[in-house]
Amino acid sequence: MSDSLVRDSFREQAEACRRLGSPLNALLCATLAERLDRSSAFGRRVLDWDGASLRDDVLALRCCGAFHAQVRAGAAPGLQALYPPNDLPEPEGLWGALAETIDAGDEHLTRFLDRPPQTNEVARSAVLLGGFLHIARATGLPLAIYEIGASAGLNLLADRYAYDLGARTWGDPSAAVKIACQWSGNLPPLDAALRVAARAGCDANPLDPSRRDDRERLLAYIWPDQPVRLARTQAALDLAVAAGPRVDAADAGAWVARKLGEPEEPGRVRVLFHSIVWQYLLPPTRDKVQRTIKACTAAATAGRPFAWLRMEPKDRESAALHLTIWPSGAMRQLANVDYHGRWAQWL
Repeated sequence: MSDSLVRDSFREQAEACRRLGSPLNALLCATLAERLDRSSAFGRRVLDWDGASLRDDVLALRCCGAFHAQVRAGAAPGLQALYPPNDLPEPEGLWGALAETIDAGDEHLTRFLDRPPQTNEVARSAVLLGGFLHIARATGLPLAIYEIGASAGLNLLADRYAYDLGARTWGDPSAAVKIACQWSGNLPPLDAALRVAARAGCDANPLDPSRRDDRERLLAYIWPDQPVRLARTQAALDLAVAAGPRVDAADAGAWVARKLGEPEEPGRVRVLFHSIVWQYLLPPTRDKVQRTIKACTAAATAGRPFAWLRMEPKDRESAALHLTIWPSGAMRQLANVDYHGRWAQWL
């Protein structure tokens, strides 16, 4: 990958961070784009990135997570002094602290880049909730939900959270995890009887919410100037420890084939779902998932329906939520939604 392409990708990510409400990460990405050099192992690894796609590898966000992890660990006091709750630093001051952090933690920062971001954005549950409600209303059955790219499994607990949806609410108001999402348009059926009878997920590198290192890795990817997101994710991790949704370490294609190939209980609707995952799957994995979906659709009946719910990128500004339920096979785009679950425009 050329130096100029890498730097351009950091500039693009800086603009995305500005749009999504993280001026600190925007400044960090812009500063690295201009100032990072090859004098460190970290700089060489970044500027000579050997991944297949800068967009899919989200290299800039890996770097943001690496620095945030050092700050959270207390290993970068100079940088920590510039992070929230302190005011946004000047570019020159930020670069000085970044350079100091690279010099002191070169090996750790470089190693952090090995794995892709796993934000497990729990606010996306406010979007997925709308899809689950549509499925519950359409089928009248309990849901068995299966998530690929589940990370720590936080979105597998979407029915356990309390939601402030603008003019409406949903869920137990005493729930420890509270999510605000501005819903507008043709709202999902909030009075549908949503019952989750089974839940499971998989991830190539699942994070265990009960392990400190895994929790810290996930929290490092939450943008440091968004304290509400950080607090909400910590509360969701605590709930995941107590509720224990199972997330298997597995290739999504093999896992879906095995999980959806198991004998199904009658009187349930099986739901395969994912959010901002499809782009990260290798083509053979995507093909295997689609073959399994095709097999499930062929076997679906009114008493044993199958649904595919997915929130995936639409454009730079928003993602799209699509739902297909079999045996009818009718596909609908349910909504245009914010990548971080801040709003959903229902269609």
